Amino acid sequence: MNDSADRTETGPVDRTDGSGSTERTDGSGSTDPAGSIEATTRENALADRPALDVDAAADLVDRLVENVESVIVGKRDAVEHVLVTVLARGHLLVEDVPGVGKTTLAKAVSRSVDASFKRVQFTPDLLPSDVTGVNVFNQRTDEFDFRPGPVFANFVLGDEINRAPPKTQSALLEAMEERQVTTDGVTRTLPDPFCVIATQNDVEPGRTYELPVAEIDRFTKKIRLGYPDVEAEAVILDRTVGDHPIESVEPVATLEDVRRARATVADVEVREPVRTYVARLAEHTRRNAALGVSPRGSLALLRTAQVRAVLDGRGYVIPDDVQTEAPTVLSHRIRTDAGAADGADVVAEALDRVPVE
Repeated sequence: MNDSADRTETGPVDRTDGSGSTERTDGSGSTDPAGSIEATTRENALADRPALDVDAAADLVDRLVENVESVIVGKRDAVEHVLVTVLARGHLLVEDVPGVGKTTLAKAVSRSVDASFKRVQFTPDLLPSDVTGVNVFNQRTDEFDFRPGPVFANFVLGDEINRAPPKTQSALLEAMEERQVTTDGVTRTLPDPFCVIATQNDVEPGRTYELPVAEIDRFTKKIRLGYPDVEAEAVILDRTVGDHPIESVEPVATLEDVRRARATVADVEVREPVRTYVARLAEHTRRNAALGVSPRGSLALLRTAQVRAVLDGRGYVIPDDVQTEAPTVLSHRIRTDAGAADGADVVAEALDRVPVE
């Protein structure tokens, strides 16, 4: 009986498990633990992939927004936040009450780009292997076969993520940061693109677990959907009295379109004054909060500002792009002393006091 992590294979080998992910060994039977092979492959693929021009990328986003709005009514800003997060190669945290369309939003976006979608309902008894996957012994082959978990999808909805204990929540850390999952010493890459959209229940704080700071920092944005207004809710009721409109959503873009749009975003110019402005905003939060914005947060802000520039038809970032994205990108990363201003107030103060030079 041999575990897959102990197999010896000659030469570098890619093994696919049917989920769009790849398992890489280095020829000695062990996987590359740091993920350097996968990371290099990803970087080369991004460099070789022909980017869309800026106008074509902006049109792609407009097309996706309009398609999702056939299902999600009156939430254009929220739809844009999801797409900005995807093109910025990030993940989204949605904190809100049940029943406002969080699952439908994630599913509509995934269907609009013909992507795979998986949903995980986080509960107190959920195990890390329920998220990442597990090795199951195959009696016919006398070996262990890997059964991929729901994290092996382009869009993964983690519903009520704060209902699961920290050990289970931490199963997403490697996946979110490195786009890979390691189980029993074997590292498998996740599909590209890969985006986690997690929801957080803020109604029953006594029955939930606080998300670790390290996990919160991996979410590019945090937003709220909120209740629809009366007119929007009336439209929702009209559209859903029969078949749910999500069932009729058709793709208006391909995964390759998304990858090429990401390449467009990566090419957007960020000049030194804008980079310095982002760094000074982050530095302001560190001086005025118990825990300020990390360099990861600064990078997320820069990437989302690049996406915002593309949406406005520009190939370069201006301070307005940074200021538009800062509230949803930075606020959730900040921790203040008890009774002090919250993260949103600290970010608002930074935007007001830090000059653009």
